[in-house]
Amino acid sequence: MPSSGNKPDPDRPEYNVYRSRRGLFSRFRKPDLGSLSGKEKQAADRKRLARADRQDLPYEVHGSGPSRGGGEGGSSRFRDRLPGGSRGSRSGRSGGRRWLKWILFACLGWFALSVLAFAISAQLQSMKLSGDAKAALGGNPWMLTKPQNILIIGTDSRPPDTLEPGAAQEQRCYDQQAEGEAPHDGCAGARADTLMVVRAGGGKFKKLGIPRDSFAAIPGQDSQKINGAYAFGGAALQVETVEDFLGIQIDHVVILNFTGFEDFIDAIGGVKVEVPVRLCADISGGEANGGWSIDLQQGTNTLNGETALAYARTRKPSPCPGSEPSAFTEGYDDLDRAAAQQLVMNGIKQRLTDPLRLPYNFIKGPIIGWTAPKAFVSDMGFFTLPQLALSTVFAGSAEPDVLIPSGPGPDGSLEIPESERQRAAAALEG
Repeated sequence: MPSSGNKPDPDRPEYNVYRSRRGLFSRFRKPDLGSLSGKEKQAADRKRLARADRQDLPYEVHGSGPSRGGGEGGSSRFRDRLPGGSRGSRSGRSGGRRWLKWILFACLGWFALSVLAFAISAQLQSMKLSGDAKAALGGNPWMLTKPQNILIIGTDSRPPDTLEPGAAQEQRCYDQQAEGEAPHDGCAGARADTLMVVRAGGGKFKKLGIPRDSFAAIPGQDSQKINGAYAFGGAALQVETVEDFLGIQIDHVVILNFTGFEDFIDAIGGVKVEVPVRLCADISGGEANGGWSIDLQQGTNTLNGETALAYARTRKPSPCPGSEPSAFTEGYDDLDRAAAQQLVMNGIKQRLTDPLRLPYNFIKGPIIGWTAPKAFVSDMGFFTLPQLALSTVFAGSAEPDVLIPSGPGPDGSLEIPESERQRAAAALEG
């Protein structure tokens, strides 16, 4: 008979019901449904069927959350093992993104260091330019938006510790010559060895070579070879002379430092030039006398800093070994020299803008950034010089242009007709 009231059923054994936590390995054991009561067994069956409907998994997934029994609303500590949208996949992707973020930050930091090295070096070099030279210029710092004319001057100045002929007697005299000052305090002046006008900025990059022996009027002096202006009045007088000679305004000036020029070319891994004819030469007395000796084959040559500088400065080729035709046998004049200088300039630009060279340039970025401005002294500092670099990268390269003389002038100079000068100036600024 069924029990009535609170009287215990004599046929029913006494027992206590306890709720306990699951053991550490209980979740991995297969449930024993036979040990459950009817209602508990039915609840367990429903959960097992619900899990089977969702996904046929090789292991149990126990939930936790509002329901202690592991209802569907709970989250799972094993969900990170599930494929497709699981926490494990998200964790892996998050780890990958984290590494990618740090690599990106490192690359940006390295690039910022390169830019900073370039800016500091450029500013230090700009502080060396003589005040008279800065006063003679008419440019502004906004190079990206508007093209401007830059006079590039390579000088005959040599440090006193070299064996080259014409080296400065004292370091202070060399500093005067290298920084564009007019000669003073008993120091002799140095002539310009290279003269080139570059029009850069606003998406343009054009070059005009001026033969150093061009006959020109020099303010305050007798008319003579145009490169004599630097020996009389430094960079300021050379700027004024070129402006009168071409009828254009010079906005900025760059005075090449030959030692720095070599280091810069070495930093970018050398330059490639297409030598039109085999060329052998001894520069400044040749290698035996502290200068350079070169032997360049016709065609593509990869030049290091020393050889590139020697090639750009070659005026009188030497006989090459063997019977192969060379610049010595076919003739070589100041126009060929000006063209060689432009080939070196194009080689530098190609090295800096070639997509295949980007990894190399990026890795050596701080070194290139530091050595590039040390190749010259210029009025362009940390603000303008980076704009020139960017403008050069994105601008196309026009064909090299060199003033063509009509014939010889007085004292071994070259006569450049007025019509030729006007043509070249119009092409440069067009």
